[in-house]
Amino acid sequence: MTRGAEPPTDEELVVAVLEGDRDRFGVLVDRYQGRLVSYLFRLLRNVDDAHDLAQEVLVKVYQVLDRFDAQFKFSTWLFRVAQNAAIDQIRRRRLKLVSLRQDDEEGDGRDWDLPSPERGPYGEMRNRERGDAIQEAIDALPWEYRELILLRHFGELPYEEIAHLKQMPLGTVKNKLFRGRQMLKEKLQDFLED
Repeated sequence: MTRGAEPPTDEELVVAVLEGDRDRFGVLVDRYQGRLVSYLFRLLRNVDDAHDLAQEVLVKVYQVLDRFDAQFKFSTWLFRVAQNAAIDQIRRRRLKLVSLRQDDEEGDGRDWDLPSPERGPYGEMRNRERGDAIQEAIDALPWEYRELILLRHFGELPYEEIAHLKQMPLGTVKNKLFRGRQMLKEKLQDFLED
């Protein structure tokens, strides 16, 4: 099943699970759970909902694993299931994508704490400012660009998988990602000049 010391491919793991080695699905979970939660968080804007939905998606994928078409990549299929589940959840709640901004003790708002590579309070403050600015810029993008940015940079999907997932030509995906990044750069221009 595996090729020497190389880890098994996703498709090889799927075959092993379908042949009765159910524990091999845990390898797939380990591979994708973090990226899945990150991607779903960006869509749902709620960390608890993202974790819950990631678990639901993984359970659903396990239950319908026999429907997986091996001519496609497993990750593409997984993120398609996740995207559909997120859209369904958003529709059920009928909520717009909103910020998780909450006021702290000083009355200042913030979304979440990002680990800072710099030491001290100034480094932490700059990191929070960067995270806030980036999140606001991503939130301000039109959906067609925001979704592609999230798939590429938070879902860590290759261009080819995004093209298949979104049913777009590869050139269109690359073009839209380029335009989306340009929009982000323009929105963050003032921040980048600091």
